[in-house]
Amino acid sequence: MPAELPPSRYDFEVDIPPHSGDFVIGGADLAPATLVDAYRHGFFPMGMSEGGAPPMGWWSPSPRGVLLHGDHHVSRSLRRSRPQFEITVDAAFDEVVAGCADPSRSGAWITDTIAQAYGRLHALGRAHSIEVWSKHGDLVGGLYGVSVGGLFAGESMFHRVTDASKVALWAAVDLVFDDAGENRLFDVQWQTPHLARQGVRSVSRERYRALLETALLQPPPAGFV
Repeated sequence: MPAELPPSRYDFEVDIPPHSGDFVIGGADLAPATLVDAYRHGFFPMGMSEGGAPPMGWWSPSPRGVLLHGDHHVSRSLRRSRPQFEITVDAAFDEVVAGCADPSRSGAWITDTIAQAYGRLHALGRAHSIEVWSKHGDLVGGLYGVSVGGLFAGESMFHRVTDASKVALWAAVDLVFDDAGENRLFDVQWQTPHLARQGVRSVSRERYRALLETALLQPPPAGFV
């Protein structure tokens, strides 16, 4: 079960002006209680500029990219390729974060400080990874994110072979939207053309907060407990 956390030292009850940008506030720290409270209020940490440059900032994009129950699209080609991979959960969290943090990737923003912060969350049962392995036992893709009630906030994913990140997302969707998951929320931060083809939609900040409020009342996915 996820570990109980002390109250956050910071207040994320922030009134966001209707036409504000995606970046909202700066400061605070990356303690587990801070991170979980931020997610409960619709924020996630990145650098204070596009691309994630320091110092730390807290973001609440509008529009927000989300996957809702029943929206995930799996192509026929992906269905054919999935049997080529083995999938695990929480078997190699640090390695997945390292794959996502690869500095050769475009837009890389995961620093050592951020990786360590999410590693602490993982140790407390609050952050989880999906690993995708080749038949030869090589880690070829994955994703990681934070689970708070019925919210799963996907932070980043990577692939080293074709379709591996799509398979990771598919596996995560299956976990999040299990038989009791209709009111859960899979947050992906921003919709991209790549994610849109897999069913991710954009919603306003106000709509996101309504979905989040409902999701937080739901039990966490059994596969992440």
